[in-house]
Amino acid sequence: MITLLSHLSYVAITAPDVEKSVKFYEEHVGLDVVDRVGEDVYLRCWGDYYRYSVVVKPGSEPSLATMAWRTTSAEALDEAVCRIEAKGIAGEWVDLQAFGKGYTFVGPWGHSMTLHWDVEHYRAEANASIYPDRPGRRSRHLGAPRQLDHVTIAASDVDAFAAWYNEVLGFRIMARTVLDEAPLSVFSVLTTNEKSHDLGVVLDGSTRAGRVNHYAFWVDTREDLLQAADVLMENGTPMEYGPSIHGIGEQNFLYFREPSSLRIEMNTGGYRNYVPDWEPNTWKPSLGSNNFYRNSAMPMSMTESFPAADGPSATEEGVPDEIRDALLNPYAQHGRG
Repeated sequence: MITLLSHLSYVAITAPDVEKSVKFYEEHVGLDVVDRVGEDVYLRCWGDYYRYSVVVKPGSEPSLATMAWRTTSAEALDEAVCRIEAKGIAGEWVDLQAFGKGYTFVGPWGHSMTLHWDVEHYRAEANASIYPDRPGRRSRHLGAPRQLDHVTIAASDVDAFAAWYNEVLGFRIMARTVLDEAPLSVFSVLTTNEKSHDLGVVLDGSTRAGRVNHYAFWVDTREDLLQAADVLMENGTPMEYGPSIHGIGEQNFLYFREPSSLRIEMNTGGYRNYVPDWEPNTWKPSLGSNNFYRNSAMPMSMTESFPAADGPSATEEGVPDEIRDALLNPYAQHGRG
């Protein structure tokens, strides 16, 4: 069977104050602005092979405008479109900034996805690297991410979401988490390549479709991750969760928020999986699916997805006792998160 998708190429997000978010990405995360088209701003990590990996667009609330995957070939793009439309989903062909044509559609759980083959391979001129394989020189910003890593969305049925994207677009399902207390899937990870995941899905108890939980950058080493946490903290951005290590995927992680309140992760490490007939394992929170060391509790704020909605989602502070137990946070118990 033809392999359709190669990797996550960019995410487009919305923010109420585009310039405030862009300034944060430049000054505190270490991204570079490469294009401005209308009110949209295009940014890249120092090691991204393509022209951009993050697009910040104006919007009344933080959200995921689209998640984009590059296909493995022009033929794979056409095949992917055929499979999507065979499922009764009508997308549209669009012109992508600096990339060429792309196909955008909204999946069954309300998430916009853009597929494309054409790209602009980035090669810095004024800031060229001395190393031929690098598209540009390493950032001078301490802890700056090398590249975009993954996106994690929220959906009302975790297993069904994973099954659809596996059947239609060929994502490999790598693992899932089922509650200790009930046979309910609350998390799953999928990949288009050898990474543990470049697409995650968390259970969404709201009635609002198309939400996102976070997106993530990659840094080279655990020391880079800790330096990034240091720089962010010193400049007024608190850590929401971490640094620590996930059980599923075994990546070092930390989570924080950008000015729109959207959650960002930085991670590194983890395993690579080349097994063609891999059978996904089922984890439970008590096994350390979220926290390798089983020595903490995940803050309630991590249950928030974006945009805000009516389901189980609350900040850690100020949660009324009468609804606390109803909030879906399987990692809130010490030793699970």
